[in-house]
Amino acid sequence: MADFYKVLGIERNATQDEIKKAYRKKAIKYHPDKNPDDKEAEKKFKQVSESYEALGDEKKRRIYDQYGAEGLKGAAGMGGPGAGGFSSMDEALRTFMGAFGGRGGGSDSIFDSFFGGGGSHAQQGASKKTTITISFEEAGKGVEKEISIANNVECKTCHGSGAKSQSDIKTCSTCAGHGQVNQTRGFFSMTTTCPHCHGAGKMITNPCGSCSGSGFSKQKQNVKIPIPAGVDDGMRLKMSGYGDAGEGGGPSGDLYVFIRVKNHDLFLREGDDIILQLPLSFTDAALGCKKEIPTPLDGSCRISIPEGTQSGKLLRVKDAGFPNVHGHGKGDLLVQVNIETPVKLNTEQKNLLKEFNKLEGPQNSPKKKSFFEKLKVFF
Repeated sequence: MADFYKVLGIERNATQDEIKKAYRKKAIKYHPDKNPDDKEAEKKFKQVSESYEALGDEKKRRIYDQYGAEGLKGAAGMGGPGAGGFSSMDEALRTFMGAFGGRGGGSDSIFDSFFGGGGSHAQQGASKKTTITISFEEAGKGVEKEISIANNVECKTCHGSGAKSQSDIKTCSTCAGHGQVNQTRGFFSMTTTCPHCHGAGKMITNPCGSCSGSGFSKQKQNVKIPIPAGVDDGMRLKMSGYGDAGEGGGPSGDLYVFIRVKNHDLFLREGDDIILQLPLSFTDAALGCKKEIPTPLDGSCRISIPEGTQSGKLLRVKDAGFPNVHGHGKGDLLVQVNIETPVKLNTEQKNLLKEFNKLEGPQNSPKKKSFFEKLKVFF
């Protein structure tokens, strides 16, 4: 017969707590539920259970330490295993349940947590989702949209009971009104939801003619959706209680609104900031100018372009962007300058540019001068 200490993988001076931990680890590893139709795992499960049955009890452990497994033959009166170990898997499972604080198969056994038990029949109604498309300006200013949705609502005829009358509601004969039944699967006894009443504990013998026993009817509703200023594309709004009605007194589900924002022809959004690409002529950028530009929310504003402005430069208009959807201030309008090279020049324009080129000095193009000075090291 195997050494009980070796079976559990512990030292002979192990504490009771160490014995229990070692047993739990191995028992779960070789449990029949995790190893279906595995005879070797079943054998090892019995061995570790037998070992724990002997070593987990101080009196039996002293007998085993002094006389070995043979000494436990006479301990049968104390509930110890015989020389041949457990006579059935049921005995091994009872040891397993005891080590985990269960009773080996009642509704309060640890297997309820594995396979699920019954519970309250009250359930929240199904949630719904919809998508609303709004314009760029509506996203910045906020808007209220009205949509139509079809929800399950409580049947007005039976008030949600599903029966033609209260006398047509009977106690479920399968579960005796408990909503749960005990089932045996192999070595296990477990509690599951009643398959006939689905946990309600009641059966309808004569269903309501209006809702066919469901307790619900479809109803279209117009819902106003307040969309806050600053909402961004892809954001989701939650409308609590605008989903299907709940069952058994449970709350209604929710309505989730997904926001889609249309692209704008001029503006590009980056967080709460708005970017505007401003094309400038060569002369406007070189001499400086003032420009009237559009803003996303407030019409337009006038900005100054400094002399010698370079292509790609960002000019900031403070607080002219979108409001933060959570109320944390406003973004800015970022004006990015793009300088256009003249095209389709006439003869007079070309001659003027040639004259300008003769007059142009290195101080007029500092980046160009710096670039070519750096290139000298390569030649």
